[in-house]
Amino acid sequence: MDLPQSQESILRRLKVRGPQSVKILANQLDITTMGVRQHMAELASRGLVKQTAETRQTRGRPVHYWQLTALGHGRFSDNHADRLAELLTVIRDEHGEDGLNELVSRQHRPMEQSYEQKLREVGPELEQKLQRLAQIRSEEGFMAEIRLLPDGWMLIENHCPVIRAAHSCQQYCGSELNLFQTLLGELASVSRVDHLLDGDRRCAYKIRAHS
Repeated sequence: MDLPQSQESILRRLKVRGPQSVKILANQLDITTMGVRQHMAELASRGLVKQTAETRQTRGRPVHYWQLTALGHGRFSDNHADRLAELLTVIRDEHGEDGLNELVSRQHRPMEQSYEQKLREVGPELEQKLQRLAQIRSEEGFMAEIRLLPDGWMLIENHCPVIRAAHSCQQYCGSELNLFQTLLGELASVSRVDHLLDGDRRCAYKIRAHS
C-alpha cells in the first residue's frame, strides 16, 4: 500500500529507533503533535502500528508509546526470505544438519572476500572500517548504523532481510558474528549484545578496539 511520505518517515523511525511517543516523533520529524496523532490513527487503522501499555514517568502523566506491528515490520525488504527458508529446509532434509551448516559456511566465504576488498578501500582506522561495513550491510537491506560509545562502538542492524532463513538455520547468525570478527579481528573484538532470535527488536554488536 502506498503511504504519504510523512507516514513512511514515521514507520522508518519506529523501525530504527523502536517504540516512540507522539511528542518524540513530533520533535524528530518536525510535525505537530496533532499531526502525528492523526498519522498514527491512520497507520493503526491499516494495522501497521499499535500502542504499548502506559509507561509511568517520574513526573507528569503516563505516556503511551507507538510501535510497529508484524505487518508494519513486513513493509521492509525481506530479500525473498520465504523462498530461502524453504530451500534451507529441503537441504536439511537431504543432507542433514551438518551438511546444511557446511553449505552456509561455504556461502559466507566469497562474502568475506568481498567485504575484505571493500574495507581495504577505506583508511586503516577502525572507525572508518566500521562506517564502511555499516554502509555495505545497509546496501544489503540490514538498515545498519554505527554508534560511538564511551568504550567502543555499536554496530546496529535495525532490520534483518533473512530473518526467516535465520530461524530455519541459526548457522546464519553464527556465520555473521564470525564474519565480523574475522574482518575486524586485527583491530578489535566483536560480541553480539542484541539478537532478534532471542526476542530483541534488532541485532547489535559491541566492538572494542584492542589495547
